[in-house]
Parts: sequence; structure tokens; C-alpha cells
Amino acid sequence: MKNRLLLSFSVFTLLFSLYFSVWNSAQQKTAIKTDLEYQIGAILYVQKAAEYRALCYQAFNWAKRMIDEDEKNLKKLPKSERRRPRAVIVDIDETVLDNSPAQAYGVINNKPFNLPDWYAWGEMRKAKAVPGAVDFANYAYSKGIRIFYISNRDEIQKQATIDNLKNVGFPDVSEETVILRQQESSKESRRRMVASKYRVVVLLGDNLNDFAQQFEKKSVEDRFAETDKIRQVWGERFIVLPNPMYGDWENAIYAYQRLTEEQKAQKRLEALELP
Repeated sequence: MKNRLLLSFSVFTLLFSLYFSVWNSAQQKTAIKTDLEYQIGAILYVQKAAEYRALCYQAFNWAKRMIDEDEKNLKKLPKSERRRPRAVIVDIDETVLDNSPAQAYGVINNKPFNLPDWYAWGEMRKAKAVPGAVDFANYAYSKGIRIFYISNRDEIQKQATIDNLKNVGFPDVSEETVILRQQESSKESRRRMVASKYRVVVLLGDNLNDFAQQFEKKSVEDRFAETDKIRQVWGERFIVLPNPMYGDWENAIYAYQRLTEEQKAQKRLEALELP
């Protein structure tokens, strides 16, 4: 009798252990999925909100005004500057090309950002133009302004990127004007390279790092402070496109650390401001 009770208890313990293991595994999977689900609202905003389109049109319409204003004020510049050829610098991802389908794929398949999937998406050459981007680029080009596409896509993606930009109608797309990341993530040296040969009229991007080195690797509070310091420049020389899906605004919340999805979720919750 005692042996039978011990056997029954052992079986019960084993079953309970198996049940708890399966339940715990399911809970972990659910937690990870939930952590990625936070992106859904941002992706839907880009894909389904007319307000997002309006913000993009607003940004590019204002950029056209900057070009027109530059022409009006040309005589006010020193003669040496008047003679210099003009250029605009644009970021690529979420500034002129919309990668929201790639973001959606990651959420649906419960896969955080990873290079193999990112490269595969680029090879498809299926990214659509951000609303208003092609019209702006063609307007600038019609004024004799060079377009430089400076991106932190990797150099291995260059041909696919050139093809994608051309496919959706962007002008002045070439090996020279599409400048991707080779070694460092900072775009400062690439911007300076363009500025050494051209007078840059306006810069457009979705990330503060697209505009100046002073924003790089800064905390949330310091990014606020640096943005406030040059408040007069926004809409004059720097024009920001909306990107709620990802960016250094989010990396700053994580203090630029390598974290698990669960740790990131906790950091996001801790960052919320409550009444």
C-alpha cells in the first residue's frame, strides 16, 4: 500500500512538473509576443492614418519652401557661396522609403529586428515611397539641386537600394549619390563630404542623428536639451519626418543597451509619465 502511494505521488509530481514546464514555456512565449505587439499601433499609424500622410506632405511641402527661400536669398550670400552648387541631403528609411511592411512582418512572425530578414526585405526592392517624397526630390532636381541619399543601410545593400529608389521614381540615384554605411554608424563624415563640395540647402530625416552629431548616443533628457538649443533650425534647415515605429528615440529609453524583449518592455513601462 505504501509503495502504491509513493508511486502515485511520484506520478502526480511528474505530471505537475510537466504541466508547469509547459505552462511556463507558454507564458514566456506569450510575454515575448506581447513585447513585440507594442509596435502594432505605430505600424498601423504609418500604414492606415491619414494624419501620417498629412505630416509627410507637410514636411516635404515645407522643404520645397526652403528651396524657394534659398533662391530668393541668394544675393544675400557671400559671392563664394553663391557660386557653389546646391544639394539636399535625405535619409532613406522612413524618410523617403517606407519599410512598415518589414516591421509588420516582424510582429506577425514574432521576430525582433535581425539582419537576415532586413537584408531579405531590401533584396525584394518593394519599399514604397513615403508620401510626398518623390515629388519633393523631383522638384529639387528640377532646380538643379543634387540629391544625396545618406543611409545607415549596409554597403552590401547598395544595389538593391539604388534599384528600389529608381523603381519608385526618385531622381539623381547613383553610386555617387547613394551613400551607405561602410564602417561607422555616425553620418557626420558623410555629411561633411557632401558639404565640402556643395552648399547644402536642407536636410531631411526621421532620426535626430540624421542631422547632427550632437544628438548621437544621448539620453532622453539630453536629446530634449539639444533639440531645444537649436529650436530655430527646425523647419529652416532641418526637417523631421514622423517615425513612431523605431529609432534612437526608443534606443535612448533603453540607454543604448543590449536588452532582451522582456527587459525592453520593462524599460518602456518605467519611462511612462503618469498623473
